[in-house]
Amino acid sequence: MTIYAAVFRIGGRTPVMSVPLDPRMTDQMRDVRRDLHAHPELSGAEFRTTTLVADRLAAAGLAPTVLPGGTGLVCDLTPAGAAPGERPVTALRADLDALPLPDVKDVPYRSTVPDACHACGHDLHTAVLLGAGLVLAELRDTGALPRPVRLVFQPAEEAMWGARAAIEAGALDGVGRAVALHADPRLDVGRVGLRAGAITGAADFVLVRLTGPGGHTARPHLTADLVHALGVVATQTPALLARRFDPRAGLRLVWGRVAAGSAANAIPSGGELAGTVRCLDTATWDAAPDLLTGIVVALAEQHGVTAEVEVTRGVPPCVNDADVVDDLRVALTTEFGVDAVVATEQSLGGEDFAWFTRSVPGALVRLGTRGPGAPATDLHTSTFDVDEGALEVGIRTLVAVATAPVGEGA
Repeated sequence: MTIYAAVFRIGGRTPVMSVPLDPRMTDQMRDVRRDLHAHPELSGAEFRTTTLVADRLAAAGLAPTVLPGGTGLVCDLTPAGAAPGERPVTALRADLDALPLPDVKDVPYRSTVPDACHACGHDLHTAVLLGAGLVLAELRDTGALPRPVRLVFQPAEEAMWGARAAIEAGALDGVGRAVALHADPRLDVGRVGLRAGAITGAADFVLVRLTGPGGHTARPHLTADLVHALGVVATQTPALLARRFDPRAGLRLVWGRVAAGSAANAIPSGGELAGTVRCLDTATWDAAPDLLTGIVVALAEQHGVTAEVEVTRGVPPCVNDADVVDDLRVALTTEFGVDAVVATEQSLGGEDFAWFTRSVPGALVRLGTRGPGAPATDLHTSTFDVDEGALEVGIRTLVAVATAPVGEGA
């Protein structure tokens, strides 16, 4: 496919067009995105999605390799004449999985799978990376690809094990840097958001079980008042934990479930709290589980009950490398113009691309998906959708990232 220029206007001005894009490519990837949206697959079950992507890449003369387990794949593009390891490999990553939510939108591509929905933009991410891969394949065939590139289509981001599985399977072997895009419904289409340092937070799951002898509510002095103890642990632990760390770490413990008892006049013998711990600092993430456990155990002991704490590790903070961000800023400003590249905020939401940036220098880039005048619909909701103008911007972003000079950031 010949790559033709397509004018895309941002903020009323025409940006620089260093990577012209055939309008047919955008149309094809729109169809891919809608197909994926209509046929979402949950974490670890992305078989149809993997096959669709692999077939498209193979048809372009590429050789994708499906990851162990049959979901997710990697695909290398190497310039003609390049020796192995001659130049740093850039990995471009997209996630494939959907969420276990109903799709309530009234659109032609509404999910056909009950209680499964692309409510986080992974269908967009996949279509963007596929489109970028096809453009890069043509650049390779014409001798215009400057360095090796690896496409990583990763499963199970929402389940928070997909990135580690891909890395264990060799997805980052030989890679010098890694870049991913994520849909941002608060950012207008045509804009991309950059930030050095932590951009998303660590996310761990916490389960606290309290146990006591139980008894009659008429005689709490003869037993341990477990519900009161549960309330103390629930209300005091977040504040006590936060005060053990630098406020700039952004640590937050928030409970999502409290359960105890079944009768109004019986003090129960057991109760549970479940929630999440999030933070923006890697050292804080490393230290938080032990401190959290100590605080809960001490509070429980003061009220005559015992505590068991389970912390299930999710993901660390996603920390963008400053040098990579500098290079991206130069590349994307050249591609789209100064007005299109904006500073983006930190989020305490978890993102398993953090395992990539923990392994190699990298950056998560925010891709604007809000259409003109449209309200912002939050991620992980059954009404979430994107303005498909983001497809062209996303493809051009990844092509620019893969082809721009490395190490020339300001």
